[in-house]
Amino acid sequence: MAAEKFIVLPYKRNRGNLVSGEMRQASNAASAEKIAAAMADRFVGVAAYAVMVDEETGDMSAPRLLSKHGEVADLLAA
Repeated sequence: MAAEKFIVLPYKRNRGNLVSGEMRQASNAASAEKIAAAMADRFVGVAAYAVMVDEETGDMSAPRLLSKHGEVADLLAA
């Protein structure tokens, strides 16, 4: 069974590469966008996503970008 979850991923630079920081969960899309905006001045980039999570395996799929601030990596390319 899959459920939609909302996550916020901050990004920073490490030796010139863009790397993601610790993922934060949000309760809904508006909350994810608000968290991303609040974190934006502390990171190179921050993105809020809606993702489908398989409740049995914890696997995430179908990321949908809700908002982004600054430089963020493409989750689909990862």
